[in-house]
Amino acid sequence: MAKAKTETKKQKALLLISGGIDSPVAGKIAQEKGFELEAIHFSQQPFTDDTPERKSLALAKKLGLKEIIVVNAGEELKKIADTTFREYYFVLMKRFMMMTSEKIAKQRNCSFLVTGESLGQVSSQTMTNLDTINRSTKIEILRPLLFMNKQEIVDISMAEGFYTISKGPEMCDALASGKPRTMATIEEITREEEKCKMGLLVESAAKKLKVESTKDAVENFIIEEKNVCK
Repeated sequence: MAKAKTETKKQKALLLISGGIDSPVAGKIAQEKGFELEAIHFSQQPFTDDTPERKSLALAKKLGLKEIIVVNAGEELKKIADTTFREYYFVLMKRFMMMTSEKIAKQRNCSFLVTGESLGQVSSQTMTNLDTINRSTKIEILRPLLFMNKQEIVDISMAEGFYTISKGPEMCDALASGKPRTMATIEEITREEEKCKMGLLVESAAKKLKVESTKDAVENFIIEEKNVCK
Protein backbone atom coordinates (compact mmCIF):
# COMPACT_ATOMS: atom_id res chain seq x y z
CA MET A 1 0.00 0.00 0.00
CA ALA A 2 1.42 3.36 -1.04
CA LYS A 3 2.14 5.77 1.71
CA ALA A 4 0.15 9.00 1.66
CA LYS A 5 2.19 12.07 0.90
CA THR A 6 2.65 14.42 3.81
CA GLU A 7 2.85 18.12 3.09
CA THR A 8 5.51 20.08 4.91
CA LYS A 9 3.92 23.07 6.55
CA LYS A 10 5.51 26.30 5.37
CA GLN A 11 7.14 28.52 7.94
CA LYS A 12 5.55 31.95 8.20
CA ALA A 13 7.56 35.14 7.97
CA LEU A 14 6.61 38.80 8.26
CA LEU A 15 8.05 40.96 5.46
CA LEU A 16 8.84 44.59 6.25
CA ILE A 17 7.79 46.30 3.02
CA SER A 18 8.59 49.96 2.41
CA GLY A 19 7.40 50.54 -1.14
CA GLY A 20 10.97 50.69 -2.44
CA ILE A 21 13.07 48.41 -4.62
CA ASP A 22 14.67 46.08 -2.08
CA SER A 23 11.89 44.71 0.13
CA PRO A 24 9.69 43.07 -2.54
CA VAL A 25 12.76 41.35 -4.01
CA ALA A 26 13.58 40.03 -0.53
CA GLY A 27 9.99 38.86 -0.22
CA LYS A 28 10.11 37.06 -3.56
CA ILE A 29 13.31 35.24 -2.64
CA ALA A 30 11.82 34.25 0.72
CA GLN A 31 8.78 32.82 -1.07
CA GLU A 32 11.05 30.87 -3.42
CA LYS A 33 12.81 29.44 -0.36
CA GLY A 34 9.48 28.11 0.88
CA PHE A 35 8.32 30.76 3.34
CA GLU A 36 4.69 31.81 3.62
CA LEU A 37 4.64 35.59 3.80
CA GLU A 38 2.65 38.27 5.51
CA ALA A 39 3.66 41.90 5.07
CA ILE A 40 3.87 44.97 7.29
CA HIS A 41 4.33 48.60 6.26
CA PHE A 42 5.22 51.52 8.55
CA SER A 43 3.45 54.70 7.46
CA GLN A 44 5.11 58.01 8.32
CA GLN A 45 2.02 60.10 7.70
CA PRO A 46 1.48 63.01 8.29
CA PHE A 47 5.19 63.66 7.63
CA THR A 48 4.95 62.00 4.20
CA ASP A 49 2.06 61.43 1.84
CA ASP A 50 0.44 58.04 1.29
CA THR A 51 2.59 57.10 -1.74
CA PRO A 52 4.77 54.56 0.16
CA GLU A 53 1.64 52.85 1.48
CA ARG A 54 0.01 52.69 -1.96
CA LYS A 55 3.23 51.34 -3.49
CA SER A 56 3.52 48.74 -0.74
CA LEU A 57 -0.03 47.57 -1.39
CA ALA A 58 0.69 47.21 -5.11
CA LEU A 59 3.94 45.34 -4.47
CA ALA A 60 2.30 43.02 -1.96
CA LYS A 61 -0.37 42.26 -4.57
CA LYS A 62 2.41 41.39 -7.03
CA LEU A 63 3.77 38.98 -4.42
CA GLY A 64 0.37 37.31 -4.26
CA LEU A 65 -0.53 38.66 -0.83
CA LYS A 66 -4.16 39.51 -0.18
CA GLU A 67 -3.49 42.08 2.54
CA ILE A 68 -0.82 44.01 4.38
CA ILE A 69 -0.61 45.32 7.91
CA VAL A 70 -0.14 49.09 8.02
CA VAL A 71 1.22 50.69 11.19
CA ASN A 72 0.65 54.43 11.56
CA ALA A 73 4.04 55.22 13.09
CA GLY A 74 4.54 58.86 12.13
CA GLU A 75 4.18 60.32 15.61
CA GLU A 76 6.42 57.70 17.20
CA LEU A 77 9.16 58.29 14.62
CA LYS A 78 8.85 62.04 15.16
CA LYS A 79 9.36 61.45 18.89
CA ILE A 80 12.53 59.47 18.15
CA ALA A 81 13.83 62.21 15.85
CA ASP A 82 13.06 64.99 18.33
CA THR A 83 14.49 63.43 21.50
CA THR A 84 17.66 61.69 20.30
CA PHE A 85 20.85 62.63 18.50
CA ARG A 86 19.97 62.73 14.80
CA GLU A 87 23.10 60.82 13.79
CA TYR A 88 21.52 57.71 15.33
CA TYR A 89 18.09 58.18 13.73
CA PHE A 90 18.26 55.48 11.06
CA VAL A 91 19.48 52.78 13.43
CA LEU A 92 16.88 53.79 16.01
CA MET A 93 14.19 53.81 13.33
CA LYS A 94 15.15 50.30 12.21
CA ARG A 95 15.22 48.98 15.78
CA PHE A 96 11.82 50.55 16.45
CA MET A 97 10.40 48.86 13.36
CA MET A 98 11.95 45.50 14.27
CA MET A 99 10.64 45.62 17.84
CA THR A 100 7.15 46.58 16.70
CA SER A 101 7.18 43.95 13.95
CA GLU A 102 8.26 41.30 16.44
CA LYS A 103 5.21 42.00 18.60
CA ILE A 104 2.91 41.79 15.59
CA ALA A 105 4.68 38.71 14.20
CA LYS A 106 3.92 36.84 17.43
CA GLN A 107 0.25 37.78 17.12
CA ARG A 108 0.20 36.52 13.51
CA ASN A 109 2.14 33.30 14.26
CA CYS A 110 5.12 34.39 12.17
CA SER A 111 8.46 32.92 13.23
CA PHE A 112 10.75 35.23 11.24
CA LEU A 113 11.07 38.81 10.03
CA VAL A 114 12.26 39.44 6.45
CA THR A 115 13.91 42.70 5.36
CA GLY A 116 15.45 44.07 2.16
CA GLU A 117 18.68 45.15 3.83
CA SER A 118 21.94 44.51 1.98
CA LEU A 119 25.40 44.95 3.40
CA GLY A 120 26.91 48.41 2.99
CA GLN A 121 24.21 49.82 0.72
CA VAL A 122 23.35 52.67 3.11
CA SER A 123 24.61 53.92 6.47
CA SER A 124 22.31 51.77 8.62
CA GLN A 125 23.49 48.63 6.82
CA THR A 126 27.13 48.44 7.91
CA MET A 127 28.16 45.30 9.80
CA THR A 128 28.22 47.22 13.09
CA ASN A 129 24.81 48.81 12.59
CA LEU A 130 23.19 45.58 11.39
CA ASP A 131 24.52 43.84 14.51
CA THR A 132 23.06 46.61 16.67
CA ILE A 133 19.73 46.29 14.83
CA ASN A 134 19.77 42.50 15.29
CA ARG A 135 20.01 42.94 19.05
CA SER A 136 16.63 44.68 19.14
CA THR A 137 14.67 41.42 18.86
CA LYS A 138 14.66 37.77 19.84
CA ILE A 139 12.93 36.76 16.60
CA GLU A 140 15.30 35.89 13.76
CA ILE A 141 15.71 38.52 11.05
CA LEU A 142 16.21 37.10 7.54
CA ARG A 143 18.03 39.23 4.96
CA PRO A 144 17.89 37.46 1.58
CA LEU A 145 19.68 40.34 -0.17
CA LEU A 146 22.51 40.68 2.34
CA PHE A 147 25.39 40.08 -0.07
CA MET A 148 23.76 41.37 -3.27
CA ASN A 149 24.76 44.62 -4.91
CA LYS A 150 22.20 47.18 -6.02
CA GLN A 151 22.32 46.26 -9.70
CA GLU A 152 21.61 42.62 -8.94
CA ILE A 153 18.60 43.66 -6.87
CA VAL A 154 17.36 46.03 -9.59
CA ASP A 155 17.71 43.27 -12.20
CA ILE A 156 15.50 40.93 -10.16
CA SER A 157 13.05 43.77 -9.49
CA MET A 158 12.70 44.42 -13.20
CA ALA A 159 12.40 40.72 -14.06
CA GLU A 160 9.61 40.24 -11.49
CA GLY A 161 7.68 43.33 -12.58
CA PHE A 162 8.30 45.24 -9.34
CA TYR A 163 10.53 48.01 -10.65
CA THR A 164 7.96 50.32 -12.24
CA ILE A 165 6.11 50.39 -8.91
CA SER A 166 9.18 50.55 -6.68
CA LYS A 167 11.22 53.26 -8.41
CA GLY A 168 11.25 56.71 -6.86
CA PRO A 169 11.66 57.87 -3.26
CA GLU A 170 11.04 55.65 -0.25
CA MET A 171 10.68 58.77 1.93
CA CYS A 172 12.12 57.02 4.97
CA ASP A 173 14.41 59.98 5.56
CA ALA A 174 11.50 62.41 6.02
CA LEU A 175 12.44 63.01 9.66
CA ALA A 176 16.21 62.62 9.35
CA SER A 177 18.87 65.32 9.32
CA GLY A 178 22.64 65.55 9.66
CA LYS A 179 25.28 62.94 8.95
CA PRO A 180 24.18 59.41 9.95
CA ARG A 181 26.35 57.26 12.21
CA THR A 182 27.79 54.21 10.45
CA MET A 183 29.11 52.45 13.58
CA ALA A 184 26.53 52.84 16.33
CA THR A 185 27.29 50.63 19.32
CA ILE A 186 24.63 48.93 21.40
CA GLU A 187 25.67 51.06 24.39
CA GLU A 188 25.13 54.29 22.46
CA ILE A 189 21.81 53.12 21.07
CA THR A 190 20.54 51.92 24.44
CA ARG A 191 21.27 55.37 25.86
CA GLU A 192 19.32 57.02 23.05
CA GLU A 193 16.41 54.62 23.47
CA GLU A 194 16.14 55.55 27.12
CA LYS A 195 15.86 59.20 26.09
CA CYS A 196 12.98 58.58 23.69
CA LYS A 197 11.33 55.89 25.87
CA MET A 198 11.50 53.37 23.06
CA GLY A 199 9.51 50.68 24.86
CA LEU A 200 6.50 52.96 25.19
CA LEU A 201 6.76 54.01 21.55
CA VAL A 202 6.72 50.37 20.43
CA GLU A 203 3.67 49.65 22.60
CA SER A 204 1.91 52.71 21.18
CA ALA A 205 2.67 51.86 17.53
CA ALA A 206 1.64 48.21 17.90
CA LYS A 207 -1.85 49.38 18.82
CA LYS A 208 -2.18 51.66 15.78
CA LEU A 209 -2.42 49.19 12.97
CA LYS A 210 -4.91 48.43 10.26
CA VAL A 211 -5.16 45.56 7.80
CA GLU A 212 -5.50 46.74 4.21
CA SER A 213 -6.68 44.61 1.30
CA THR A 214 -4.48 44.58 -1.79
CA LYS A 215 -7.43 43.79 -4.06
CA ASP A 216 -7.83 47.30 -5.48
CA ALA A 217 -4.15 48.30 -5.39
CA VAL A 218 -3.01 50.17 -8.51
CA GLU A 219 0.41 49.86 -10.12
CA ASN A 220 0.73 53.19 -11.94
CA PHE A 221 2.74 55.85 -10.09
CA ILE A 222 4.13 59.12 -11.41
CA ILE A 223 6.84 59.99 -8.91
CA GLU A 224 9.76 62.37 -8.95
CA GLU A 225 13.17 61.00 -8.02
CA LYS A 226 14.01 62.27 -4.52
CA ASN A 227 15.91 60.93 -1.53
CA VAL A 228 16.43 57.32 -0.55
CA CYS A 229 16.90 55.56 2.77
CA LYS A 230 20.15 56.00 4.63
